[in-house]
Amino acid sequence: MKSCLQIIIALALSLGTISVHAQSDASSGAQPAPPWQLPSEDQRCPTKWGAGDQRGSGNLMKPDTVLRATKLIKTGEVFELGEVLSSDPKESFINAGRQFTLLTKPDVLKPNTRTENEELVVSELGQVGTQVDAFAHQVYGDSFYNCFKYADIAGRNGYKKLGVENIGMLMSRGVMIDVAGLKGLDMLGDTYIITADDLQQALAKEKLTLQPGDVVVINTGYGKLMGKDNQRYEKNSPGISIAVGQWLITQNPMMVGADNCCLEVRPSEAHMSLPIHQMFLIQYGVHILENLKLEQLSAAHAYEFAFIMQSLKMKGATGSAVEPVAIR
Repeated sequence: MKSCLQIIIALALSLGTISVHAQSDASSGAQPAPPWQLPSEDQRCPTKWGAGDQRGSGNLMKPDTVLRATKLIKTGEVFELGEVLSSDPKESFINAGRQFTLLTKPDVLKPNTRTENEELVVSELGQVGTQVDAFAHQVYGDSFYNCFKYADIAGRNGYKKLGVENIGMLMSRGVMIDVAGLKGLDMLGDTYIITADDLQQALAKEKLTLQPGDVVVINTGYGKLMGKDNQRYEKNSPGISIAVGQWLITQNPMMVGADNCCLEVRPSEAHMSLPIHQMFLIQYGVHILENLKLEQLSAAHAYEFAFIMQSLKMKGATGSAVEPVAIR
């Protein structure tokens, strides 16, 4: 029979062994599992819209969607939500590494004769200014939305599938979720992570609920920096978290946008490469609208409106500069 001392020593050694193993696990460099990962192809394809689909949530654009939006127009007040495209950084924001250059081509003036003027635009016109992302914009490995393969659809003169020309004109009920207004701020902090509670509380304050087919735009206040402090605007941004992205997907939106560079918080709270872009554009087929101008909409407390947007029909492009409008 063991003495009490032997039992105590054995117990201490046992606890010490457990402690050593715990230290070994903690120092092994193993990383915790990320909160979300893009599902494998056999889990996400085909999408709910069917094999070969290229429109994703754009399929929610129906005649009754348009009619529902028209019923929201009460005063005819129009809010332009797109920024001016300019090569002058004091007037516009262009993502670093991209360009928008406009050169005028005036004709030779002649007395008493009609002349005309033109311009040459050199630009990544699909990915500058207020822009909508097409599904060709994001690829994971060699796989796009609905598991189209890079080798099958990529081309020097545009993508054979999933180009911005598939989006078409979108008109639906628009809902602005004013998170900055909820917090009583002109602007959220540079890396503020918007939570599902934030969205739900803002919607409750606005006495609104989301409906399938809505265009959801989120006001962070960060759009005020465009053309004023582009360096700060580009570096980081408040935005939605992975959990918010998952919640928004359950609301079945037609499109989701914000007055920031990328909709999602940057840097990602999970230290991932634009997880919301992966989730929305590759997994679920929901278009993202970036760099919106929402100051006037927020100041007018215009939370519900008819939303209209038409992208340029550039065949095979990864996106388009757009000029969306809200009408109430």
